[in-house]
Amino acid sequence: MNFDVRECRTTLAQQLPEMTHTLERLVNIDSGSYCVEGVNRVVDIMEAELRTLGFTIDRRPMPACADQLVATRTLSGTGRLLILGHADTVWPEGTVAEWPFSIEGDRATGPGVGDMKGGLVMALSSLRYLFANGFDELASITFFLVPDEELGSVHSRPAIEAAAQEADFVLVLEPGRPGGGIVTARGALGAFQLCAHGRSAHCAVNYAKGASAIRELAVKVEPLEALSDPEHGAVVNVGMFHGGAARQVVPPEARMDIDLRARTQAQADAMIAEIRRIGAERRNEGVALDLRGGLTRPAFTDAHNGPLRDIALDLAAHLDIPLFEVPPTGGGSDGNFSAALGIPTLDALGPVCENICARDESISLASLAERGALFCGLILQLNNTRKI
Repeated sequence: MNFDVRECRTTLAQQLPEMTHTLERLVNIDSGSYCVEGVNRVVDIMEAELRTLGFTIDRRPMPACADQLVATRTLSGTGRLLILGHADTVWPEGTVAEWPFSIEGDRATGPGVGDMKGGLVMALSSLRYLFANGFDELASITFFLVPDEELGSVHSRPAIEAAAQEADFVLVLEPGRPGGGIVTARGALGAFQLCAHGRSAHCAVNYAKGASAIRELAVKVEPLEALSDPEHGAVVNVGMFHGGAARQVVPPEARMDIDLRARTQAQADAMIAEIRRIGAERRNEGVALDLRGGLTRPAFTDAHNGPLRDIALDLAAHLDIPLFEVPPTGGGSDGNFSAALGIPTLDALGPVCENICARDESISLASLAERGALFCGLILQLNNTRKI
């Protein structure tokens, strides 16, 4: 296959109207992780598009979330590529009605436009370009569309890891960072739920007979959050706290949800041990404690990802577009699973996004073509058999 990265960018830029149309269709579907019907509508569109590109479809209904989609195209070369994307967003049902897809200047906005519907559209257009120009250099390309990534891929992790173990390279469609950043390393993530089970009593009539679940948990917030050291990538955040039955009743139940972020696996392990210690300490024998959860995404380093990074940087230089390696991030992705297994993984390859997961999330439309050309070049360079 004859390939010129600049010519690829020009062709993809000419296809921006078609890409934008597909992006609008996807963004204007409420597909928060719990909107099973909406996530499956996104999966429907992706399935149809991948079929037209010659992929064999394996659609897997899941009992606790929307469907997984694993699409594979067998080729005649060497090397197996896994592309990781997700169909869900962080936005609840009804968001599209308040904040539909729109374009202002060179920027598109809407729920999930960057994370990661823009990346899905970019990947489809890039693959279409490659196949239209005779690409056959790899042994296979597998496109894994995950339905529960924003929940930590708790239902999809085993299948993601199984697919990664069958791959030689993994490219992840998370949005590009502001200014053009890519990700070669991520920290670890954890999620915990600590519940207290006390004893109810009327606070005026039988106060002494009660055992306050809220009081038992409330004193743990400070020591838990004191584990944080943001400058070194460590964060423990009590993000939700619920409890009580009525104002005049000693609260019999309480619950807190705890988020963990760590820069390294060793740091995560130490913090988890402290969370478990704090969670087990009781001040009132009349209250029972129940801590559930643990590590949801392992940390990954850039130990195996340098060659992919270097190819991306060279391609960006030829395209004359900004591209840089961001420091290890506290956010997680499904790339955590593949990289932790030692599979070369490059993340944040989607279009450049501003204000991810906020109501002003937006992407640069021009970056759909620019990063699409980069994505094509990466796929061609995976075996280091082609020149830029």
